[in-house]
Amino acid sequence: GIKAVLNPADKPEDVQHWTKTDSELFPLVTELHGVLRSGSENVAEYNRYLSSLKNSVLSAFYTPPKVVDALAAALKESGVEPVRLLDPSAGTGIFSETFHLMAPLCEATHFEKDLITGKILSHLNPTEKVRIEGFENIEARYNRYFDMVASNIPFGDVRVFDPTYHNVKDDAHRQASGTIHNYFFMKGVDCVREGGLVAFITSQGVLNSETNRPVREWLMQHADPVSVIRFPNNLFTATAGTEVGSDLVILQKKAPGRELSERQRDFIDMRRLSNGISINNSFQDFNRVIHTDVKVG
Repeated sequence: GIKAVLNPADKPEDVQHWTKTDSELFPLVTELHGVLRSGSENVAEYNRYLSSLKNSVLSAFYTPPKVVDALAAALKESGVEPVRLLDPSAGTGIFSETFHLMAPLCEATHFEKDLITGKILSHLNPTEKVRIEGFENIEARYNRYFDMVASNIPFGDVRVFDPTYHNVKDDAHRQASGTIHNYFFMKGVDCVREGGLVAFITSQGVLNSETNRPVREWLMQHADPVSVIRFPNNLFTATAGTEVGSDLVILQKKAPGRELSERQRDFIDMRRLSNGISINNSFQDFNRVIHTDVKVG
């Protein structure tokens, strides 16, 4: 499979250490390493490419085009045509590519931390702004700048160092600094103008985790929930070969200080089901869950 690219392929005899199935890919992997060497200025850069390749194979989740197509179509039907779009975890640019079709005047800014993916993105979008670095490096001048921030964001207990968050001591910013998906949500809200949208495909942990309550409270102090949809766990099976629980969360930035609505309180609160599993109150009757059968557990 695709993980064969992580096998040693420096010399012909390395194939002896490959499985019979993977050995069929040995010539292609050898060619890939040759391309990386010839495209690298030095050994250090070649090693960066190898590290990038390993990280992509082990942790990347590629977004099914039909999901982005449906999102863009729904927004266009609602009259949303962003002019300034930010994708903070751009991959190969599926979000900006799709939104360009519905809003030709849209100007996209991409962040992609992975080196190889970022290089591919740059070649696919030579006229677009592509930054091969982490979202945390975005400058303060982009706060309240974009009409829309949309992406399939990373998730996990990955710490993010953003000086503007590091110096804020409230529970929400502290939580966001230690979990990358929470950071992307709060930073995404920072980056959109009032009335702008944040549309993220994210792990179910944002809404389902008890410990994320301070982050959800902060989000609802600064945004209204437009739509929350829970996807089936097999959404990424065809594109990434894995099953992972994910949600589509769309927020609209608002002026702070207003009393929370019932929908905002549902976004913050959770309940425990009879089997002990916690679930966000946005899914009280399961009508915002895409499924074939409702199954708990």
